[in-house]
Amino acid sequence: MRRWSEATEIGAARFVRWLGVTSSKFYQWRQRYGQANEHNGWVPRDFWLEDWEKQAILDFHRQYPLEGYRRLAFMMLDRSIVAVSPVSVWPVLHQAGRLSRWNGKPSKKGTGFQPPRQPHEHWHADVSYLNLAGTFYYLCSLLDGYSRTIVHWEIRDSMTEADIEIVIERAKEEFPEARPRIISDNGPQFIARDFKEFIRISA
Repeated sequence: MRRWSEATEIGAARFVRWLGVTSSKFYQWRQRYGQANEHNGWVPRDFWLEDWEKQAILDFHRQYPLEGYRRLAFMMLDRSIVAVSPVSVWPVLHQAGRLSRWNGKPSKKGTGFQPPRQPHEHWHADVSYLNLAGTFYYLCSLLDGYSRTIVHWEIRDSMTEADIEIVIERAKEEFPEARPRIISDNGPQFIARDFKEFIRISA
């Protein structure tokens, strides 16, 4: 309110009237600005668990440690131990450190693809459409995965697996010492059997 009042040079009282808020309510808000809303924080709620209910959940889990928290909730309900929902059982077990991961194996995230450590280890092949004076052509480019530079590119009027092979062979003629790994999407040119055989032979 203060920021808008200073920016527009309109008194804060007028803004309050426009918002339909009484002056007393506005000044109460301003006095409580930055404070937590905890004036009703200690009023018991119906969904809060009592200490004996939490202890009953932990004791029951100690008897059946291999059961999940959802199954435990219904088992306790069937046996008239405590009537709680699975959503209430989970935080009790979590705070007590009773929950364990379903799969304890270390994550392999980020270990599947090894980035190149030097130029010409990875060449990324890509095909794009070009509209030149109403005629469609194909731009095939090879990008070095390490330096991010274009190794070779050609504009062709067709784009079959044979065209891709020609572009790759001409790039290798420019860099005869290179033995790159060709990386591409799942376009029809790249998944053709002849192209896969070409990659195997020329690697």
